[in-house]
Amino acid sequence: MTTSSTETGGVTGTPDKDYNLIWYVEACLSNALRLEGCIQYAEREKDSEVADLFRKAQADSRKGAELGKNLLRARLDGG
Repeated sequence: MTTSSTETGGVTGTPDKDYNLIWYVEACLSNALRLEGCIQYAEREKDSEVADLFRKAQADSRKGAELGKNLLRARLDGG
């Protein structure tokens, strides 16, 4: 996830493991948002098969974001 194998938070001020969790959550949320547009487009084109696929992928992205947020919250709270 990081660009350097030696970065441990000195540059960002955030340890790699926490930074990677933050990145993961952002990527999941961004994906869920982007998929909303894909779903709407598929619905306009009356392609329910593709719309359903994107809805499932969006649900998975939301689930990943929630799991990541919970883990990040626990780690930042010292748990």
